[in-house]
Amino acid sequence: MEGASKEEKLASVFNLVTVFENSRSPGAEPRAHRLEAEHHRPGCRPPSPAGPLEKPTVGETLESGPRTVSRRYLSSLKNKLSSGAWRKSCQPGTCPAPGMQEPEEKRIVQELLETEQAYVARLHLLDQVFFQELLKEARSSKAFPEDVVRLIFSNISSIYQFHAQFFLPELQQRLDDWTTTPRIGDVIQKLAPFLKMYSEYVKNFERAIELLATWTDKSLPFQEVLTRIQERLQELWEVYQRLGLEDDIVDPSNTLLREGPVLKISFRRSGPMERYLFLFNNMLLYCVPRVIQVGAHFQVRTRIDVAGMKVRELTDAEFPHSFLVSGKQRTLELQARSQEEMISWMQAFQAAIDQIEKRNETFKAAVQSPGGDPQEQELQSEELGLRAPQWVRDKMVTMCMRCREPFNALKRRRHHCRACGYVVCARCSDYRAELKYDSNRPNRVCLDCYTFLTGNVLPEDKEDKRRGILEKGSAAGSEQSLMCSFLQLVGDKWGKSGPRGWCVIPRDDPLVLYVYAAPQDMRAHTSIPLLGYQVTTGSQADPRVFQLQQSGQLYTFKAETEELRGRWVKAMERAASGWSPRGPNDGDLSD
Repeated sequence: MEGASKEEKLASVFNLVTVFENSRSPGAEPRAHRLEAEHHRPGCRPPSPAGPLEKPTVGETLESGPRTVSRRYLSSLKNKLSSGAWRKSCQPGTCPAPGMQEPEEKRIVQELLETEQAYVARLHLLDQVFFQELLKEARSSKAFPEDVVRLIFSNISSIYQFHAQFFLPELQQRLDDWTTTPRIGDVIQKLAPFLKMYSEYVKNFERAIELLATWTDKSLPFQEVLTRIQERLQELWEVYQRLGLEDDIVDPSNTLLREGPVLKISFRRSGPMERYLFLFNNMLLYCVPRVIQVGAHFQVRTRIDVAGMKVRELTDAEFPHSFLVSGKQRTLELQARSQEEMISWMQAFQAAIDQIEKRNETFKAAVQSPGGDPQEQELQSEELGLRAPQWVRDKMVTMCMRCREPFNALKRRRHHCRACGYVVCARCSDYRAELKYDSNRPNRVCLDCYTFLTGNVLPEDKEDKRRGILEKGSAAGSEQSLMCSFLQLVGDKWGKSGPRGWCVIPRDDPLVLYVYAAPQDMRAHTSIPLLGYQVTTGSQADPRVFQLQQSGQLYTFKAETEELRGRWVKAMERAASGWSPRGPNDGDLSD
C-alpha cells in the first residue's frame, strides 16, 4: 500500500474517534469492529451530519462508577468528520459580500484549504490532546505501558506535523499569492510522496482498536485521562451557551485560560467602552455584552488568533492601566481597572503566546524559507498588510498625517488607513489594496502603503511636496526631545490655535520651540527660535505661569504643575543662551 487518499485519511481519523466513543463499556469492542466494517463496506456512506452539540442530561453526568467520555460530544465530532458541516466557520466577516464572486478555481482552492484546516484541527485533537495526555499519564503513574499508547496512535504525530507544518502552510501561502500564481497542482505534486506515511497508520488500525478497548476496561487511570478531557468539554459548553457560537470551540484541544470584562479605548469616542474577553489557548474572542440577555449573553465582535499575537503595556496618562493586543486580524487598545488586573491579563496573554511559539519551534527551521531569518520578519514595514495595525486616535491629530493639511468637519474629514493605522484625509486615502490579514479583501489605504503593497509607481500629481519649516513630526520629536509636554497657551497672541498646545524642544533642533495642536501632528502651527529670548515667571497669583519675551514679542504659557513649569523654564533658559547637547542623554528634562 503505497499511499492513502483523502477519503482513507478521513476514514482513519473517523474510526479512531468512533473507538474513543465506544470504549466506555466492556461490550464496546464488538460494536467498534462492526462500525469499522460497516464504514468500509462498498457503497456505504458515513452517518448523516449531526446538528449542534447537545448538552448531556443530568442523568448522564451523574452515572455511577468512573466517569467516561460523553457519547454525545464524540458523536458530534465524529459526524462532523464524515460530512462537510465542519468546514463551516463561525468567524465574523468571513463570508464574501454579495456581488463579489471569486473565480471558480480560487473557490475550489479555498474549499480545499478549509477542508485541510478542519482536518488539521482533528489531527491536533488526536495527537496533542488524547495521545499526549495518555502518554504523560503513562510516564508519571506507570499504570499502563508507554508502548501501548504509542501502538494505539501509531505515527499520528508525524501525520499531524506534516499537515500542520507543511501542507497547510503551503496551501495558505498559495491562496494568498493566487493573483500572481493561480495554480495548485505543483504544491500537491511536491508534497504527495509524504502521504505514504498513511500506510503504516492504516495497517496498524485494527490492532489499535483492540488495544484501546482492552486498556479502557483494564486501567482506571486510562479512563480518568479521558474523563479529564470530558471535564474540559463541560467548561467549554458553558462558554458556548453564553456566546451562542457554532460548536467548533467545544473541542478538547481548546482551553479557556481567562475571561473577564475590560474597557476598550476608542479611536473616535472620548471615553472607553465596556467589553468582555474570552482568552483561549489558541484564540481570543472579543465580545460585547448584550443588553437583553436572552439566550446568548455576549455577541462576538472579533476572533483573533493567538499565533502571531503580541502584547505590550501602553504609556498613556489619560488611560492608566492600558495595554495593547496586536493580532493578525485586529489590534485592540484595552484598559484594565487596576495595575494588578492589567498585569494579570498581560501575563495570561503572554503565556498563551509562549505556548503557541513553543509548540511550533520543532518544525520552524524546516518550514523556514531558504536563507530567511525569522527575526527579520519583525520589521514594521514587512508587517504592512499582514496584521491589523494600531489605529491612531482621532483626537491625537488635527491634520492629515500624510499631506499635513488641517482637518475640518466639511471639506477635509478624518479617515484611517487600514494598513498603517494613520489618520489621513480622503485625498490621501483614495486608494485600495488587498490586505492579507483581512482575507485579501481590498481595503482603503493611504498613498504610501498603496505604493509599498502594490509596487505601483507613484503618480506625479500625487508626489509629496517639499517639507516646510513647520513640518517636523511631533511624535518623532517627542521621542527624541529635550523637553515636551502639554502647556496652556495664555492670551490672544496665539490666535485660533486653541487653549493648549503640545510643546517640544527637539534634540536635533535644541534652540527652537515647536508648538503642535496634538501630539501626533506632522506639522507644528508655531515655531519660536529661543535664542536671545528672556524667560520670566508670571504673576504671583499663579506660580505655574511663565513667559518668553524679546523686543515686542511676548508669549505666555501655563504648566499643569509648578514642578513642570520649573523644568520648562530651565530648558528655555538653556536654549536662549545657545546651549546644545553634546551626547545622547545630555540635558534631557523630559519625564
